[in-house]
Amino acid sequence: MTSFAPDSIVLNRKLPLWYQVSQSLRASILGRSPRDPLRLPTEEQLAGHYGVSVLTMRQALKELEDEGLITRHRRRGTFIEPSARRGTPVRLLGSVDAIVAQQSGMTTELLDHGRTPVPAEIADHFPDLGEVATYHRLRSDEKTGEPTNHARNYVRPELAERIDREALVRWPMTKVLRDVVGADISRITDTVEARLADPETARLLEVPLLSPILHYTGITFDAAGRALDVAVIHYRGDRFSFTVTLEAT
Repeated sequence: MTSFAPDSIVLNRKLPLWYQVSQSLRASILGRSPRDPLRLPTEEQLAGHYGVSVLTMRQALKELEDEGLITRHRRRGTFIEPSARRGTPVRLLGSVDAIVAQQSGMTTELLDHGRTPVPAEIADHFPDLGEVATYHRLRSDEKTGEPTNHARNYVRPELAERIDREALVRWPMTKVLRDVVGADISRITDTVEARLADPETARLLEVPLLSPILHYTGITFDAAGRALDVAVIHYRGDRFSFTVTLEAT
């Protein structure tokens, strides 16, 4: 039987290896094609793929099993759970792969895309540009079809020229920029605040006008400090919570 092929990552030695591996594998699982096989490689094969010990790999798989994304059967192997629950709370430890993982696993509809003058509220992030490429997407729970968030991305035009719109339906923008476009992502700055749903958000997310939502702004930078992408996402307040863990250095 052919096994599912997860993506590769470069591990950050400042973060727990099991966590990075679990989040990378989680993103691969949630972003898989329906045609991909459900069986995972063996623990030993996965450990070799990620360059970690079998013990570390076992800990990463336990995290996914506890979440309900995989099931493990003695002698038969480990399998992706096709009916796994999506939309679990966001937990970030600081890696780009963690952000990719938490953005994955939903049905995505590309509502519109094009070019627009740089909006005034993000002009400080694109001082050298007159216009940016825009992508507006609606994400829904894969199982129930219930809308969970809608996102607008403002991307540098030279990067947008290399973006495959089909990839945006399957993958988060962060993954598309890094793995499809080949952008050099150095860091991402996140801001989350509570707001009330405006008419557009209330309509798209199917919530009452002025109901609580989470307003997220994520700015992706390259090594030179240039903003590559500004993401503005509105999450349903009853479907998401954000927890950020800071590690002492």
